[in-house]
Parts: sequence; C-alpha cells; structure tokens
Amino acid sequence: MLRTPEPGQAAILTALCLRSKAVWGYDEAFMAACRPALTVTADDWMQSDIQIAVQDDDIVGMAQVLYHGEIADLDKLFVDPAALGGGIGRRLFEWSVETALRKGAKVMTVDADPGAADFYRRLGAVDDGVVASVIPGRFLPRLKLDLTSVR
Repeated sequence: MLRTPEPGQAAILTALCLRSKAVWGYDEAFMAACRPALTVTADDWMQSDIQIAVQDDDIVGMAQVLYHGEIADLDKLFVDPAALGGGIGRRLFEWSVETALRKGAKVMTVDADPGAADFYRRLGAVDDGVVASVIPGRFLPRLKLDLTSVR
C-alpha cells in the first residue's frame, strides 16, 4: 500500500535510504559521504512530494519527487533490501510519474546509482549524460523520461 508519510518519520526514511544504498556493497566511508544526500528532513514535505510503501505495517520503500518548472526530479527512490524484487520499486516509480504529470511536468530526470540505472531503463527512462556524484571524481548516469509520451 502506498501513502504519504508524516514528517516525524524522516529519521525512519533516512535509515531506509541508507540500508537500500548499502545493498550495492559500498564501504563505510562512501556511505558516510552519501549520508547528507540520503537524509530526509521535515523540510522535504514542503519542497517535494513524498510517498512510502507499507507492507505489514513496515515501511519498505519511499520515493521523493522535486519540481523545477516542467522538470520533475526523482530525487529518491529506495526499497528496503529485504523487499527488493517484489514490485515495490516499480509501483513507487509509477506513483512518481503520475504525480509529476499531475503537477504539469513534461520530463522526469533521475540521477541514478550505477547499479540501479538498468531498473529505470526497463521502465522507459533513457540515458541523458552523466552528473557529478557527491563523491569527488565519481559520476552518475542521468536518465530522463519523456512524460509527454506516457499519457
């Protein structure tokens, strides 16, 4: 089930993002460097749309969409490692697309972890260059989804 979380759940969502990111085998120093970008704060509720996936009263996934005019950025999409492969990521991505369309976005961008890029490609996103990571010298694939073709 998908629903909107409460700002008081920010720490739980941050922990989920960190657990999910760690599935790619990153070391402790890498994860520490990523922590600021993966931290969910109460301010995020005022600046974006956030949705969680709940299964048996446990939060097993989350997505966050930011907007810049007609561009929606899928800022976060994370699934608890124990729930990977169950369709939760796909459902959260679909929610993100639907929400961006309702807000008038024409394009959705995703700055993806290299390990997750194929997931977004399978859902219709295409490569659109690279962007700098929070880790100096590291680059992430930027993908985009033309939302005008989704309707």
